[in-house]
Amino acid sequence: DISSNIKTSGHVALYILFDTGLATIKPESKNGIEQIAITLKKDPTLKVFIVGHTDNQGNLESNQKLSLDRANAVVLALTSQYAIPASQLVAKGVGSLCPVSTNDSEEGRKQNRRVELVKM
Repeated sequence: DISSNIKTSGHVALYILFDTGLATIKPESKNGIEQIAITLKKDPTLKVFIVGHTDNQGNLESNQKLSLDRANAVVLALTSQYAIPASQLVAKGVGSLCPVSTNDSEEGRKQNRRVELVKM
């Protein structure tokens, strides 16, 4: 549950899928975006950073830009499709700087490509 994870640890990792190398949210991620929206609507005082992460494929500068673009895409989806106030959201991108797994395997890289909600 997004809300309980944010309350207990201050953040939650979500696996929002994007087209490769792009910030286009894939349709199969609609449920994840909806769950974020539900959480934010239930608690309008909750403010979060939407933090984009990538694996280490490609160079650091392009990965940081891509992660920020993806975080911004999530913010845009939440504000435009679910009427979440922009004041609840701040997009940030950290590229491959905060991996949760190894980048030496496809499974590890898959885990590193994520969006996290971090309580402000």
